[in-house]
Amino acid sequence: MAAKVKNAEAEAKDETEEPEGEGAQPKRKLPLKLIAIAGAGLVVLAGGGFGAYAIFHGKVEEKPAAPVVKPVAFFDVPDVMVNLSGATGERAQYLKLKIVLELPDQTMGAQIQPVMPRVMDAFQTYLRELRPADLDGSGGLYRMRDELTRRINAMIAPHRINAVLFKEVVVQ
Repeated sequence: MAAKVKNAEAEAKDETEEPEGEGAQPKRKLPLKLIAIAGAGLVVLAGGGFGAYAIFHGKVEEKPAAPVVKPVAFFDVPDVMVNLSGATGERAQYLKLKIVLELPDQTMGAQIQPVMPRVMDAFQTYLRELRPADLDGSGGLYRMRDELTRRINAMIAPHRINAVLFKEVVVQ
């Protein structure tokens, strides 16, 4: 059995060996590698040439059109003054606000005006439940702004305002 395996290996070796001498062909391993390297070099050069062409012939220089920005409108809300919720026996503290609504366009003012009594009622109801500690720091003002924005957007749905802006906030 071992002799058969050795004979098979010897025959395979004889078949793969190339004849040597005058009629022998040269090995092709080295030239194939050179062709592959040269081909890769050509691909790199072609890519660089295309990149240079794109840069110098305006493909990169095209500028996108500037987005059209609509001018916003502002709507003054009547001043709001409420007493803040506190423990009984403490002196009363008051909150005075001057609010401006940022509207997406000028026509929204005409849509908000008819529902302004409802908006003021929603503002008063929310603000009277606040405690002085709720307004501490900028985080308290951001929460109050978000809640007022949410409430007014609920009143004027399906329309929406952009933001509630504070012109003046006084806690006394």
